[in-house]
Amino acid sequence: MTTSSSASPSPLPFAEVIREESARAADALAAAPPDARVPACPDWSAADLAYHLGETQDFWSRIVGLAAPDAVVDVGGDPPGGFDGPEREPDDALVPFLRTRTGALLDAFAGHDPSERCWSWSPNGGDVAWALRRQAHEALVHRVDAEQVAGLPVTDPAVEVAADGVDEMLAVMMSGLPPWATFTPDDAGRVLVVASDAGRSWLVELGRFTGTSPRTGNTYDLDAGELVARDVTAGDAQVAVTLTGSAWDLDRWLWGRGPLDAVTVEGERAVVDRLRAVLVESSQ
Repeated sequence: MTTSSSASPSPLPFAEVIREESARAADALAAAPPDARVPACPDWSAADLAYHLGETQDFWSRIVGLAAPDAVVDVGGDPPGGFDGPEREPDDALVPFLRTRTGALLDAFAGHDPSERCWSWSPNGGDVAWALRRQAHEALVHRVDAEQVAGLPVTDPAVEVAADGVDEMLAVMMSGLPPWATFTPDDAGRVLVVASDAGRSWLVELGRFTGTSPRTGNTYDLDAGELVARDVTAGDAQVAVTLTGSAWDLDRWLWGRGPLDAVTVEGERAVVDRLRAVLVESSQ
């Protein structure tokens, strides 16, 4: 079985994913009442969602705009200064605002090679390729939010995109240790995630994240998870839980946008609930 959690799969056409998913999100939000509540984020209205996605794309267009082959970036540290978020416009202007910010983001990616260095909050990041992938899945997840808040059927992405979303959640959003931290796995917290239609699987270990940040002085002792292996055959590893489903059902559940009922659960429900709590914390 594959034991490296840092290796990433072959790149997909992420710029097109951003283009298509952002356009679908904008179209859905144009059909939604601005004050409608977003099911997965009930504190947000449809207008809040349009601004959030547009603001996020604006921020990353600026970050990628600073990328360079020899750029020195503080990966995992504070982002470059001087980025004031765009002023929020009236609700009826937020969908057009989102569309312009998608264009700016795609222009920024088109102007830089994926290997160029740029800031990232993740210790696994630090280049344009990382940001490109992250923004593709950001657009995909919020497109689901947009369709749900508009009361529209949720559109399925390509299987390979959904499977990559599972990988990105487990390898990027949930995993990754700064150099000052330690992860101690719990033998009773091993989870195998199997995307039956994509022929892919992931082995996750739950455990404790501990350490003291030299930047802030804050000390951490948190429940956490790490992706420890890919392409694991059922039976090759002792696990407490196996989650099996289509890549899209798994991707939506991992992001809190789909029901667990769509996934086959074998094993201890308490471990599933623990994983759910870790995922919620990781995606905030």
